[in-house]
Amino acid sequence: MLITSGVTIGSGVSLILTSVTPTVEYLVVAGGGGGGGSFLGGGGGAGGYRTATGFAVASGTPITVTVGAGGPGTTALPGTQGLDSVFSTITSAGGGGGGGNSGSGYGDGVSGGSGGGGNGFGNAAGAASPAGQGNAGSAGATYGGGAGGGAGGAGGAGTFANGGNGGASVASSIAGISVNYAGGGGGAAYVGTAGTGGTGSGGNGEAYAGSPAASAGVVNTGGGGGGGSGYGGAAGSGGSGIVIIRYADTYAAATSTTGSPTITTAGGYRTYIWTSSGSITF
Repeated sequence: MLITSGVTIGSGVSLILTSVTPTVEYLVVAGGGGGGGSFLGGGGGAGGYRTATGFAVASGTPITVTVGAGGPGTTALPGTQGLDSVFSTITSAGGGGGGGNSGSGYGDGVSGGSGGGGNGFGNAAGAASPAGQGNAGSAGATYGGGAGGGAGGAGGAGTFANGGNGGASVASSIAGISVNYAGGGGGAAYVGTAGTGGTGSGGNGEAYAGSPAASAGVVNTGGGGGGGSGYGGAAGSGGSGIVIIRYADTYAAATSTTGSPTITTAGGYRTYIWTSSGSITF
């Protein structure tokens, strides 16, 4: 947005002042889905991942920032879908929960930003919905839970008695350092090996007899939670999301923010990082 105003400097000489609102680069990652519970749950899908440059922002009006929570893991149900993250008009969808045993049958993975993995009795995977924010989970195999999808790839297939590995995460350096976001959760295993989560973000599935236990997706990365085998504790919860924006530091700082973002000026950028919901006004 370009605003100009005239200022008179004696003897009728006018100076035109120009104020420009920057366009911003953004990363919006939703909360990851929780892993499915007993028996042989699927891994949770990663939260939706959206990033782009050149996003126009208006001045004078607060812009909404919402950071989605991760979905809880369960002991005997499909995992819960993560919550959406939002920056202005950009919405990333919460990751789908992993398939679990509801008590009346075995469950498919839930669709989301990335889809959750199917329960370990051949149940179907959840899809990436809406498209373009992640990838599908994988179906469960006999005695092996399917894996949640990640922003960098679909969930790996479970095999007989082994859980699938979570879909790949994606590395971003928008915050000034490389961080892995939106990895899928690994599937649970019966007597074999549990699936691992997408690198640096997704939670690991639970092995037979609960050792090792399922782990949660990493906080503020949108990772999916690991599936539970039914022999130990609950499946892993999804990791919470994050919202990050940055723009050239030749532009002025925002006039106000809420939600206590971390604000840095380094490497030629002003960067704002929200780990809880708030707003920004330029």
